[in-house]
Amino acid sequence: MAASINPSLIHASSSSVCIPSRKSITRLRLRPLSSNFSYSRFFPSIYTKSKPRKPLSFSIVSSSQKLSQSELIAVPEEADELSEKFPKEAGVYAVYDNSEVLQFVGLSRNIAASVLAHRKSLPDLCCSVKVGVVDDPDRSALTNAWKTWMEEHIKETGKVPPGNESGNTTWVRRPQKKPDIRLTPGRHVQLTVPLEELIDRLVKETEVVAFIKGSRSAPQCGFSQRVVGILETLGVNFESVDVLDEDHNPGLRETLKRYSNWPTFPQVFVKGELLGGCDIISSMAESGELASLFQK
Repeated sequence: MAASINPSLIHASSSSVCIPSRKSITRLRLRPLSSNFSYSRFFPSIYTKSKPRKPLSFSIVSSSQKLSQSELIAVPEEADELSEKFPKEAGVYAVYDNSEVLQFVGLSRNIAASVLAHRKSLPDLCCSVKVGVVDDPDRSALTNAWKTWMEEHIKETGKVPPGNESGNTTWVRRPQKKPDIRLTPGRHVQLTVPLEELIDRLVKETEVVAFIKGSRSAPQCGFSQRVVGILETLGVNFESVDVLDEDHNPGLRETLKRYSNWPTFPQVFVKGELLGGCDIISSMAESGELASLFQK
């Protein structure tokens, strides 16, 4: 009988999503190969939903993708080699030390980026990794895959991986959030420089700026919350500006719309150029393009 998991005892990496669920993985498939290079030849995709799908040319090789059945892949030292060996897709991954002892099980929207971050910060502990790419990787699907691997390890060893133990901060770092930037000292202070010029200076003199609804610690809309979450998950050093703060950023919403020629929020600028809003940032994050952009 599989050991149960107390969600309060489990952590995930800063680049991972980790909220346990009681659903289970139902089956595994290998994705069809295409003319382009495909990671699916090396990383079986985990089904976590039972829903009708169109017939495809692949084989069901197992009723579930187990941790013990996954290939242990050595982590190269060079970032370029690492990105070639690990997928930029979402899934579950297990990290082993140089003695092949499991140290941490995590989830990620971009497995290659997560492994790279672990390799940089914990080179002695992140020596090899097992990977399972999750199809239709919504929150529940990722959680189910993670939970299955955790339960398998606990059943086999009787304990939680060290990096997932309660209170362990080796793999999970939660830095204090930066305060939001205020463009003016207050509504009562008359500006000597046009607001549009203040915006222009900010985006051109700051590497990454996110104009959001609400503060970065308490976003006031789901789109802003998602963008903040993506940037923080990737470890991006960014500044934030609350467009709803009429006390310190009066008139910012309309002025920024004219400046960027972009009608909605959030808006993310990189090196003085508008990168996009929530849809574009989310799409780039899922494809791995966003992680690659900030690794340059």
